Amino acid sequence: MQCYTELVPPTVVSCAVSLPFTSAHSENLVVAKGSLLQVFATKTVSTEIDNSQASATPSVKPVETYDRRLNDGDGLDSSFLGGDAMLLRADRTTSTKLVLIAEYPLHGIIRGLARIKIQHSRSGGEALLVHTRVARLSLVQWDPERNGIEDISIHYYEKDEWQGAPTDGPLRFHGSQLQTDPQSRCAALKFGLRKIAFLPFRQTDEDIDMGDWDEDVDGPRPEKESSASVGANGSGNNANNSNNNNNNNSSSSSSSNAVPPVPYTSSFVLSLPRLDPDLLHPVHFSFLHEYREPTFGIISSTSRRSNVRRLGDHFSYKVFTIDLHQKASTAILSVNNLPQTLFQIIPLPHPIGGALLVGSNELIHIDQSGKANGVAVNPFAKEMTQFPLADQADLQLRLEHCSVELMSAETGEMLMVLSDGRMAIVSFKMDGRTVAGVAVKLVPAENGGNLLPYQAACMARLGKNSLFVGSIGSDSVVLGWTRRQLQAARKKARLLDDALDYDLADGDLDDEDEDDLYGEGPTITQSAAAGIDASRGGDLDFRIHDSLVSMCPLMDLTPGKPSYLPGSEEAKNSGGVRADLQLACAVGRHKAGSLALLNRNIQPKVIGRFDFPEARGFWTMRVQKPIPKSLQGDKGANLAVGDNYDSGTQYDKFMIVSKVDLDGYETSDVYALTGAGFEALSGTEFDPAAGFTVEAGTMGNDMRIIQVLRSEVRSYDGDLGLSQILPMLDEETGAEPRVVKASILDPYLLLVREDSSVLIAQINTHSELEEIDKGDSTFTSTKWLTGCLYKDNRGLFAPLRTDKGSSDGESPFMFLLSTTGALYIYGLPDLTNPVYVASGLSYIPPMLSAEYSVRRGTSQEAISELLVADLGDQIASSPYLILRHPNDDITIYEPFRLPSTESSSDLARTLYFHKVSNPHIAKGPETPEETTDDESVEPARPVPLRSCANIGGYSAVFLSGPSPSFIIKSSKSVPRVMGLQGLGVRGMSPFHTEGCERGFIYADSKGCARVTQLPTDTSLAELGVSVRKIPLGDAVSHVAYHPTMECYAAACSVTEPFELPKDDDYHKEWAKENCPMLPTMERGLVKLISPATWTVIDTFELDQHEVAMCMETLHLEISEETKERRMLITVGTAVNKGEDLPIRGRILVLDVVSVIPEPDRPETDRKLKLIAKEEIPRGAVTALSEVGSQGLMLVAQGQKCMVRGLKEDGSLLPVAFLDMNCYVTAVRELRGTGYCLMADAFKGVWFVGYSEEPYRMTLFGKSSTTLRCLTADFLASGNELSIVVCDEDGVLHILQFDPEHPRSLQGHLLLNRASFSADPNHVWATLNLPRANSPSSPTTPSASDPATSSQVLLLASPSGALHALHPISEPAYRRLTSLASSLTNALPHAAGMNPKGHRLPPQDNAARLPGVDISAGRSVVDGTLLARWTELGARQRAEAAGKGGYADPADVRAELEGLLGWAGFAYF
Repeated sequence: MQCYTELVPPTVVSCAVSLPFTSAHSENLVVAKGSLLQVFATKTVSTEIDNSQASATPSVKPVETYDRRLNDGDGLDSSFLGGDAMLLRADRTTSTKLVLIAEYPLHGIIRGLARIKIQHSRSGGEALLVHTRVARLSLVQWDPERNGIEDISIHYYEKDEWQGAPTDGPLRFHGSQLQTDPQSRCAALKFGLRKIAFLPFRQTDEDIDMGDWDEDVDGPRPEKESSASVGANGSGNNANNSNNNNNNNSSSSSSSNAVPPVPYTSSFVLSLPRLDPDLLHPVHFSFLHEYREPTFGIISSTSRRSNVRRLGDHFSYKVFTIDLHQKASTAILSVNNLPQTLFQIIPLPHPIGGALLVGSNELIHIDQSGKANGVAVNPFAKEMTQFPLADQADLQLRLEHCSVELMSAETGEMLMVLSDGRMAIVSFKMDGRTVAGVAVKLVPAENGGNLLPYQAACMARLGKNSLFVGSIGSDSVVLGWTRRQLQAARKKARLLDDALDYDLADGDLDDEDEDDLYGEGPTITQSAAAGIDASRGGDLDFRIHDSLVSMCPLMDLTPGKPSYLPGSEEAKNSGGVRADLQLACAVGRHKAGSLALLNRNIQPKVIGRFDFPEARGFWTMRVQKPIPKSLQGDKGANLAVGDNYDSGTQYDKFMIVSKVDLDGYETSDVYALTGAGFEALSGTEFDPAAGFTVEAGTMGNDMRIIQVLRSEVRSYDGDLGLSQILPMLDEETGAEPRVVKASILDPYLLLVREDSSVLIAQINTHSELEEIDKGDSTFTSTKWLTGCLYKDNRGLFAPLRTDKGSSDGESPFMFLLSTTGALYIYGLPDLTNPVYVASGLSYIPPMLSAEYSVRRGTSQEAISELLVADLGDQIASSPYLILRHPNDDITIYEPFRLPSTESSSDLARTLYFHKVSNPHIAKGPETPEETTDDESVEPARPVPLRSCANIGGYSAVFLSGPSPSFIIKSSKSVPRVMGLQGLGVRGMSPFHTEGCERGFIYADSKGCARVTQLPTDTSLAELGVSVRKIPLGDAVSHVAYHPTMECYAAACSVTEPFELPKDDDYHKEWAKENCPMLPTMERGLVKLISPATWTVIDTFELDQHEVAMCMETLHLEISEETKERRMLITVGTAVNKGEDLPIRGRILVLDVVSVIPEPDRPETDRKLKLIAKEEIPRGAVTALSEVGSQGLMLVAQGQKCMVRGLKEDGSLLPVAFLDMNCYVTAVRELRGTGYCLMADAFKGVWFVGYSEEPYRMTLFGKSSTTLRCLTADFLASGNELSIVVCDEDGVLHILQFDPEHPRSLQGHLLLNRASFSADPNHVWATLNLPRANSPSSPTTPSASDPATSSQVLLLASPSGALHALHPISEPAYRRLTSLASSLTNALPHAAGMNPKGHRLPPQDNAARLPGVDISAGRSVVDGTLLARWTELGARQRAEAAGKGGYADPADVRAELEGLLGWAGFAYF
C-alpha cells in the first residue's frame, strides 16, 4: 500500500476577498490557494523607491532606521500619527504589505469566497462565506478566544432532487458561482445547469435604510433597539464578546445568558426558468448596488453560445428583485439583443451605479434605467454584433480571461488586467448623474503597465491606493498606484516645506476649496463627471508593493546537480553545505515562466571556512570602549567621539569561543573580528583558563562584556579589562552550584544552576552586577528546570493592558519552567509573585491557559529547554514560546491576549498560548564512525537554543545539535523549522562584520567552522522549503538535466502572429484575406541554461508553429559499430498550422557540445547541436522514454508507440511498435526490466512487455477503456510493482498486474487496489526516484535489501503543490490507517470539512471505474492528515497511539520520521 504526503503546499491563488475579519476595524485579506485558506492583515510600511524605474522592486526598511525624528523632542510620535501620517523623505513612500495571521488546510476545494456582515460576530468584524466542493457553503467567523476561525454553519445543496435532468449530467460537470448582496442581506449560489440557492441573513434595524420613511403613509417610525441589545461594534448579547465596552454592567450581566440567534434564516433553491422562462442558458450573475431589496442582474440566453460570426445578438441582461420572505422574484429591467460574447457582470456603486458588462470584444455599461453605453476595444466587435458601440478598435485588446476591479468609487476608475498581463484603465464619462460613455486607456510601460507577467485570476481592493492581484500562472502581488502631479499641483506643493514630504492625496490640495463651496455630494459628482479626464494629478504610476511566491503551474521537474565556475571561490567554500542534488521545476505561464530550484534544507552562502576542531560555542558582540577622561566634557557630557565609543553604529567587534581540546580540557578564548574572519587577542585580562563559557553577551548599554562560566560570572569593560567576578556561592549552605543555563537581557542576567535554583542579577548605574532579592519563599522553594528572559515591547505580557500597551515602552519578563512542568512568568524586577502561572505546559495542550486542567493519569512530555523570542522579518515579527524536547523536536506556541474587560483584565484570564502546527521531525543523533582504541567518542553536549535578532533580515532561532535547524518566519508565513544543510552543529552565533553583514558563524561536528549568510535570492519560509526562482521570460513547459555537461535544457515557447499562407494552391481566397487582428500561435524554443551563473547560454529555435510536447535526457546508442552511448536531449514536437490541417510531429535529438566560450563569459563553453531528427507525418510526438538495454527510445507518435534507434546518418530506425487508441499522455519503462506503461487520454493504461531478441512489444494487461488518464507511472517496492494513474477528476488509482487473480482474466485486466482523490492537486507530471533516508545512503540502492530498493514517486500538479507517494508495508498501512482515523476524530477541521469524504472518488453515475475493483474499501493513507500529529496534546497522542496499535507515542514518531515531509529524499 501507499501513503500520500505533502512536500510543498499549493500556491495557486484562485480567489481572494478583503474584509474586516479579525476585528471591526481590521483590514484583512483572505486568500484561497486550492485547498489552503490563508488570512492576512495589511500593514503600511515605508520603502525606498527608485524614481527612475517604476517597476523596480522596493527595498524594505524598518521605520526605526530612517525616521530622524523618532527621538526628537520636537517631533511627533509615529505610533500616535499612524502609518499613513508618517512624514517621509523625498525618496521614500509607503507600501502595503501582507502579514499572515493564520492558515488552514481544508479537506476540500475552495471555489469561492465572499464577505458577509452578520449580527453578533465574536470578533466584531464580518464573517466569511466559503464555497467548497460543488454546491456547499460554510459560514465561518474569527473567534478571538481561540485566535482562529470558528464554523457557524454548513449549507449543503448537492441533494438528489437538485441534480436536474439525467441528460444534464452530475452537478460537478457544471460551473458554480457564489455572489453576495452588497448589504449582506443574502447570498446566492448558482450551481448545476439552472439552479440557484438563496441564503438570507438576519438584519438589524440599523441596517435598514429609512431615509425616505413617510409617517403619514408608512405609519409610526419603528424604534431602534437599545444599546444594551446591540453594541456599538455591531455585536449583540454574547457572553464571550469582550469588545462591546459600551454596554453598562447591568445590561451586560442581565443578558449574558441569552444565546444569540443564528445569523441566517432558512435557505431555498429556485430554478432559473422559474424566475423567467428565457433564463435557459445563464452566463453570469451578480448583485447590484442601491436597491432596497436584494437585486441581481443576470446575463443569459435562450440558445447556446456559438463562435459563428453574425449569428445574432441573442444575449439579454435582466434584473430581478428577490423577496426573501415570500421566496419570489420580480423582474424590473430587461435589456435584449446584447452581444453573445459577454461573460461577466461587474456591479458599480454610487455615483456611477448600474453594472458593467464585460465581453470578449466590448465593454457595456447599463444603468438602473436600462440605458446602455458601450465601447468596442478591437475590430472584431463590429463583425460580431450590431449593438451600437463607441469605437476604440485601435486598441486591439482581447478581453478573454481579463479581470476588472474598481479602483475608486469616487471617480469610477477601474483597473483591467488582460490575459497577457497588460493593464488598462476603464473610466466613465458622466453627463450630470448619468453615464454618457465608457473609455479604455492602456497603462504605458513607463507607468508600470508591464509589471504583471500573466493574467489575474482574482482581484481584491485593499486600500485607497492598492489592491491584491491573484494569479494562477505567476506570483500574486499587491499592486499600488500613485497619481502624477500636474504643473498646478507642483506650484502649490512648493508652498510647503521642502524638507518635509507630506503624505497627502494628490487631489486634496485641488479640492479643498471645492469641498467648502459645493459640499460632499456635488463634489463626488463633479469628480466622477470628469471621466477619463478626471486625472486630477495626471497619469497613474503603478508599483508592486508585495508578492506571494508561486510555483503554479508546476509543469515538469527533474533532479540536477549544483555547479560552479571552475576555480571560483564559491566552489571551494560550498563543500559540505550543498546538497548532492537539487530539484529543478518548470513553473509559470507566459512571461512568468521560470525554473524553480528546490532544496529541503537551507543552503547557506559561505563567506569563509577554516578548521576549528576545538570550538564548542560562539558568542559575538559589539561593545563600547570606555571613553577617556580627556574626551569627557563638563558634567559628564561627552565631546565628539568616533564610532569606537558608540555601539549603535558598530559591527561586532569581539567573539568569545568555548573550546574543548583533545584531552577534554575546557577553555575559552576571545578573538577580534575582522571582515570575514577573526584573529586571536592577547595582552588583555581575559583568562582562557577560567573555564568553559556557558553564555556571553553585553550589558550596561553595551559597556560591559558578560562571560558566564560554570562556576562564576565575569564582567569586562570595552577593552576586555576585568571589572567584576560574581561567584556561584550559596551563602546559606556554602554550596557552589554550577551554571547549566544562562540568559542575558540588559540590564538583567538569569542563571539556572544544576541544583535547580535560579539566580537573577541586575547591573546598576555603576556597571556592577547585583543579585536581585528573591522575595517570597515560593520562588526559592520551587525547583526550576530552565528559563529565559524576554523584553516585551508590545505590551503582550503586561499584567494590565491598555490601549497604549504597558506603562513601560519595553518591559522585561522572566519565563521559568519548573520541574513539575509549570510555566511561570515574572515581571522583572519584582520576584514576589508571578504575573502568570500555567501548570499544564508539559502536557503540550493545543491551547494553554492558566485555567488548563489535566486529566488524572496523563503522561507528561519531557521538555529540555524553553525560549521566548521574536520570529519574523523586517515587515512584522511577534513573540513565540518555543519548547525543545530531548529528541530535538520543537513545539511552538503563539501567545495572544483576549480583549480585556472590566470583569477580566488580569493576565491569567486574558493570556493564552496557541500551539502552532509544526510537522518537522528532528533527525536522530549521527552514528559515530569507527574509532581506534586510542580514540574516544566525546559525549554529546547540550547546546542551548540561540535567539538571533537579525540574520539576513530574519528574527530567528537556531537549534544546534545533530539536527541543526532554523526556526524561521517571514511576514507571509507561519513559523517553520528548516534544517541547515550539512552535518550536526556544535555551536553557532550571529556574525555581523563589514565582510559578512547579518551573517552567522558555526562549527559542524567535524570541526569545520564557516562564516556564512542566508541566501538573499531564495525564499525560505513561505513554502517550508528553499526555493530559488530563475526567470526565463517565456512560457516554459519542460525541463531536462544533462549530467555529463552539467547544464539544464528548458523547452519554452513564444507567441507569434499567425497568418494564412498566401501561396496555397487549394485556397486562393487566403491571398485576399485582410485580418485586422491576427491570431497568435506558439513557437517553441529550447534554451540551454548554465547552473553556474543561471543564464541562458544557447537557444535552439524550432520551426514556425512547432512546439515541444515532451523533452527527456536519454542515454542513447549513437553508433551501431562501436556501441558507444551518450546522454542526449531528445525533444518531441507538434506542428500545428490550423484546425483544418492535420497535426505533424518531429523527433529532435540534441547534443550538448563543448565550444570556445565568449569573452568574459566562461559559462558559454557549451552549445546545442542537432545530430538527428525524424519527421512524423501523422500525429504529434507526445511522450518519450528509454527502453531496453541497447540504448533505444520509446516514442509515442500519433496513435502508435514505437521503439526507435539512432543511426549514424542522423535518422531514427523503428524496430517495434504497438497500436494505441487516441492520444498517449505518458510512456514509462521500469528501468532494466522491459516493463512498459502507456497512458491514453481517453482509453486507460496499457501494461506492456518489451523484448529485444526479437524486437517485440507484448500487451500484458490494461485498465478499463473508460479511464481518462492525465499521467501514469510505476512505483516499485521490493518485489511489489504498482501502477499509479491519475485521471481527469484528480483521482489517483493504484493498479496491479496479477494474472493469478481470478477476476483479472489471466492478467488481461488490471486490478484496482485503491482509489484516492488528490483534488484540487491534479497530478500531471511524475518523477520516480530511489529512496534515501540519509545523505550517506547511496542514490542507487541495492536490490538485495527490499527496504532500501523501494522507490518514491514525486507528484506535480498545476496548483503548484508537490506531493510524494511512498510505498509502505501491510502492517504499517494498518497502523497508519487507524492512526489517521483517530486524528480525524480528534482534530478540528476548518469550515466543517470531512477528511474521509474529501479523499473518496466521485460517486455519481459519471464516475469511470479504472478496472476490476478489489479495493474492498481500502485507500491510500492520507499523510497530510498524519502531518498534524504534533497538534495533539500529550493525552490525545497517547490515546491515538494506543488505538493505532503502537506501544507509545515514541513509536508513532519513529514511523512518521521516515515518512513525512522530505523523508526519503536525503539527496535534496
